[in-house]
Amino acid sequence: MDSAIRQCLGPNGFFLKGGEDAVLLVHGLTGTPAEMRAIANQLAKDGFTVMCPRLSGHCGSVGELKRSKWQDWYGSIEQAFEALKREHPRVYVAGLSMGALIALKLAEEKGQRVNGLGLLSTTFFYDGWNIPHHRQKFLLPIVLYSPLRYFMSWHELPPYGIKCERTRAFVHSVLTQRDALSAEKVGIFRTPAVTIHESFKLVRTVKKLLPSVHSPTLIVHSTEDDMASIKNAHYVARHISSDKVETYFVDDTYHVLTLDKRKNDIAQRLGAFFKSCATREAAAV
Repeated sequence: MDSAIRQCLGPNGFFLKGGEDAVLLVHGLTGTPAEMRAIANQLAKDGFTVMCPRLSGHCGSVGELKRSKWQDWYGSIEQAFEALKREHPRVYVAGLSMGALIALKLAEEKGQRVNGLGLLSTTFFYDGWNIPHHRQKFLLPIVLYSPLRYFMSWHELPPYGIKCERTRAFVHSVLTQRDALSAEKVGIFRTPAVTIHESFKLVRTVKKLLPSVHSPTLIVHSTEDDMASIKNAHYVARHISSDKVETYFVDDTYHVLTLDKRKNDIAQRLGAFFKSCATREAAAV
């Protein structure tokens, strides 16, 4: 493993050495690289080199998360992308939830150097069926735009974005144990309001950048997403400027697509899409 790549991974990141083409995976807000492992394993079987670094401020204490900014999260991925790009001629980027926004920001900044995008459960609007509407409309703005954001947190409630009962039971078990490794295993399920505030800043930034994103893009979204409705997928499709945009809508799964029932189907579709990008690129030369 290249030393620059090792440095980018962080204590919880991983790297799977494969072929010439590489995929950079971006985990979600308050999540961990572990939530991307199943997708990574399938992509590696398909011949890709796969890297998933830890986002800055994640996989540790709530205090560490509160001190991190969205620019820090993005910086983790930008550094990893440049390290991969030095070793691999084609690098594709796939992100989950808020990780999809970071992937879009990277594609806007790096242009065609990002050879393709996979956007999983893209979250511009928290409007899924498990989000209380009174919190969205009244309580959240009061907290986020006042000093209260430095003191309050929101606890994520079941089903934790997961429809698969077995996986959900595992997550619940880890959270119930509340051991020191919980954040490393399944992420932080108490999101500080100040962190939500940072994520909203990222949302506003990426909304403005969407028309400047030209990388080939696969948009994947669940029709049953409990946190971010399918409206989010349609929003990206309408505003992105790529001349190759595909959508893949799946059922029988909730928000965390990479851990849920359709994860293998999604990983295979991602691999096929990235390979089609390489074929298209070769034909254009």
